[in-house]
Amino acid sequence: MIVKKNIPNVFIIFLAFHLVVWTVVPAISNINLPLDTIEALAWGSDLDWGYNKHPPLSAFFVELVYFIFGAQDWAYYLLSQIFVIIAFIYVWKFSEEIFNDKIYSLLSVLILESVYFYNFTTPEFNVNICQLPFSAIVVYYFWKSINTNRYIHWLIFGVFSSLGFLSKYLFIYLLASIFIYFLLNCIKTKKYIFKYFISIIFSLMIISPHLKWLVENDFITIFYGFNRTGLLNESFTEITNNLISNETNFMGKIDISFKDHIYNPVIFIFKQLSVLIPFIFIFSTLVKKLKIKINFKDKKTLFLISINLIPFLLVLITALITGAKIRTMWMTPFYLFLGILVIYIFKRYINLANLKKFYFVFLFFLVLSPITYLAISLHDDTKRTDFPGKEIARLVQNKWENNFRNEIRIVIGDEWYAGNLSYHLSSRPTWLQSLKGNYVNVKANEGVIYAGNPQILKKICPGVFGEIRPVGYCMIGQK
Repeated sequence: MIVKKNIPNVFIIFLAFHLVVWTVVPAISNINLPLDTIEALAWGSDLDWGYNKHPPLSAFFVELVYFIFGAQDWAYYLLSQIFVIIAFIYVWKFSEEIFNDKIYSLLSVLILESVYFYNFTTPEFNVNICQLPFSAIVVYYFWKSINTNRYIHWLIFGVFSSLGFLSKYLFIYLLASIFIYFLLNCIKTKKYIFKYFISIIFSLMIISPHLKWLVENDFITIFYGFNRTGLLNESFTEITNNLISNETNFMGKIDISFKDHIYNPVIFIFKQLSVLIPFIFIFSTLVKKLKIKINFKDKKTLFLISINLIPFLLVLITALITGAKIRTMWMTPFYLFLGILVIYIFKRYINLANLKKFYFVFLFFLVLSPITYLAISLHDDTKRTDFPGKEIARLVQNKWENNFRNEIRIVIGDEWYAGNLSYHLSSRPTWLQSLKGNYVNVKANEGVIYAGNPQILKKICPGVFGEIRPVGYCMIGQK
């Protein structure tokens, strides 16, 4: 058994192992960065307060890493793991507020290795990973705020609430859950903490530039969200093109049927239960029997239920009312505190004599996940991460230098093919999805490459055309 004084050291070793392994494994096994990371890099090449699919924060962070390290793939895997590690640290800090014994704090973090959101999927830095540290920090500082009522805690809560929202709109479900708990607590204690609303005002001030951008861009990210849930009857490409030309009629695009209101929520529940199977298994090693007896008068219990269960209930209600398809990965940040919840509620049934069995199963999952990732990555060569983006960029660069004397400053096309060019080309050209509305931003001496359908580009290309199947490249520069 681990000596209590060594528990913080074990936690640090765990963090270091996770950080190193999940940075190195994808770095040595993947040829190219994953789709979502390339997308974020494409957006980051032209920093703005929002993009066609998501708020701006994920693009800001990858662009910061590009500014420091350039096109070094390992740096983006490291970025993703830093976000995961920060989340784990604040889960640990919050657990210390809940438990008097550090062994329970350690267990509440280690058990998260059984949730594949926090290992197998983490090499792909995206908006879901971007939310993780902000989710953990917001929960921690709300708890500190409501117990200390100090301005500094409320201020930090407000700042990171806005950063979470600027990572992904789904963050609002966590904020709504916290607000529900806040109201219930006010009713119970008959005390109203007005500093909470100061933090909300501060948050709104931070996100106001994005809200302004959202209005100016016809709520394009909102349309994308509806499209991903299956509520719109046209593709996102059509939506984007219509928004650019101001031809979208939102109400005319909603497409739902009655069966969606039943089928999609059932599928959502089934997938969440599937995700929890390893979690339930590893937790079962700590207990022999369980009796569910929840003390709803306990402040800690109510808060843990609020931040763990209410977000899921709100998402489920959304699916029931709208018939929306809820993507499994969207729930990534909502499992962070599940370990604390189950350990706190069933603490009396946990037999610490079973810790060896728990550690054995934990180590099994800790090692199994990266080995599985490595095996799949090396065996399956049809994944996005096997795309020869660097080699294609080299070929494009060579053809450009043979025909033009200026630098490539703009690439136009989808986030994947054109985004890969933007990332891999040494000139780091700005990515644009379309020139519509961007003519004024293109200077006469800037080299431009269109990436798209080769059959169409070959007919209309006014410059030099090339093809690297399945994509055509139209190059326009100064001879």
